[in-house]
Amino acid sequence: MVTDVFTDGACLGNPGPGGWAFVVDQGPWSSGFESHTTNQRMELTAASAAVQALEGPLRVHSDSTYVVNCFVQEWWKGWLQRGWKNSKKEPVKNRDLWEPFIELVNARGDIEFVWVKGHSGHRLNDAADQLATTAAAHQEHQSGGIFTDAIVRGLERDDPLSTSANENGPNDGVHTVAIFGHRPPELGGYGENSTTMSVRRRLIDLLRAKLEMHPDLQVMTGLGLGVEMLAAEAAAAAAVPYVAVIAFEGMDRRWPDATQKRHSELLAGARSVITVNSSEPRTTAEFAKTMGRRDDKILTHADEAVLVRNGDDRTLGDLQRKLEKLLEEDVWIMDPQ
Repeated sequence: MVTDVFTDGACLGNPGPGGWAFVVDQGPWSSGFESHTTNQRMELTAASAAVQALEGPLRVHSDSTYVVNCFVQEWWKGWLQRGWKNSKKEPVKNRDLWEPFIELVNARGDIEFVWVKGHSGHRLNDAADQLATTAAAHQEHQSGGIFTDAIVRGLERDDPLSTSANENGPNDGVHTVAIFGHRPPELGGYGENSTTMSVRRRLIDLLRAKLEMHPDLQVMTGLGLGVEMLAAEAAAAAAVPYVAVIAFEGMDRRWPDATQKRHSELLAGARSVITVNSSEPRTTAEFAKTMGRRDDKILTHADEAVLVRNGDDRTLGDLQRKLEKLLEEDVWIMDPQ
């Protein structure tokens, strides 16, 4: 069975901040960014990312003749024969991207490329375009296990270039609950225990109650150790979609194997994944700054928040004050005991 994947690239300025994306209907989707690039490089990166990520026979749909014609018209054969020179005997641009991509496509032998007219109302091409444009504008990675039209509607609300988004605000049409709380040491340890089971159960009950009031409910969580992972599990149990906002790539690298597996499964189940920083912080100060940016990203979209916190513990006092300042009465404090 052939998988149809739609890819697109975007660049704000060309050269300038860029984004790329690929979309499989009811399947995987992903987007990424570069701070200074060109539209052609983003189109090429999108197609390459799709081929690297997806197994089995692929039909790659792109509105870039630059990408499609390289394979349909076999430009690459002339490039190789001329020692990576084009028909004008000039060095092929973007060879650093083209060379490994061509090698991968030829090694697989199960990739087909199809041109699709851009901005013509094609649902999945438009979705890839929206993902790529959003990645370029926000300079962030996103990905998910199952693409649906609801994701595109969310992107349209968040699009800084969209007039309706500026008029209506980023949360129009979806009600978002942000969930924060203690790490494992304050919850009785890293393993499952009566406290973690109680917190998860109460979060499930809370989300089910809120779902009755807000059918468009979603949860946003940083998916860190402790309450944040419990929040994702509770959302899944309550049939509420959740968005994972990850502070940095590899945040689970030093965690126990079992916890890494649990984290990976929760990432796969997320409606979407937003990564704030592509590299791991090198200092304590950088770590704190990255975590603050992550919290700010979550709170940008939050309509209300739940903070699981022991009132006698001071570690989350600053966060509680920040939440109450931003959301006022829409902050719910839950004692973990």
